[in-house]
Amino acid sequence: MTTPRHATVHRVTSETDIAIALTLDGTGKSRIETGIGFFDHMLTALAKHGLFDLDITVKGDLHIDGHHTVEDTGIALGQAMRTALDDKRGVRRFGSALVPLDEALCEAVVDLSGRPFLTFDATFDRDRLGTLDTELVEEFFRAFAMSAMLTLHLNQRAGKNCHHIAEAAFKALARALRMAVEPDPRALGAIPSTKGVL
Repeated sequence: MTTPRHATVHRVTSETDIAIALTLDGTGKSRIETGIGFFDHMLTALAKHGLFDLDITVKGDLHIDGHHTVEDTGIALGQAMRTALDDKRGVRRFGSALVPLDEALCEAVVDLSGRPFLTFDATFDRDRLGTLDTELVEEFFRAFAMSAMLTLHLNQRAGKNCHHIAEAAFKALARALRMAVEPDPRALGAIPSTKGVL
């Protein structure tokens, strides 16, 4: 396993132009510019609590809405995660976290399985958080999980404040990912699967 594990992605479509640099073995520093303030806040929290160094610049068609920007950022970040993990040799593979934010409580469980899947159960009773449509929170997590080729279960256990629920969800994902991608000293560089491949 090389250290630091790093990846860059430049993804260009007719709707978005996204540049991402990700270092898994970082310190949590970030520079995020998506054009959607609340989304920047969530991605900053993801980097901080995952201890990932993360640089994201997005030029999206925000004159239409935020959908392409958020979904395509999830796709590109998932690609960067998958590339940085390489063959996943020596990682812990599984991670879980239960994170509170005041009255809100969210749980994230991750498996770097190579089998993309999302279970998402959270309720937002507001349409927007700043300029972020709340329905796009799930879209980001889905795009990220599918592109990173991981299984993600993300569930709200408690909460009423939509800002708190969303932030607890991103922080829970950050902590679960941090655990899953962490090198396991007992694994001796082996791929954590009976199949021999992930």
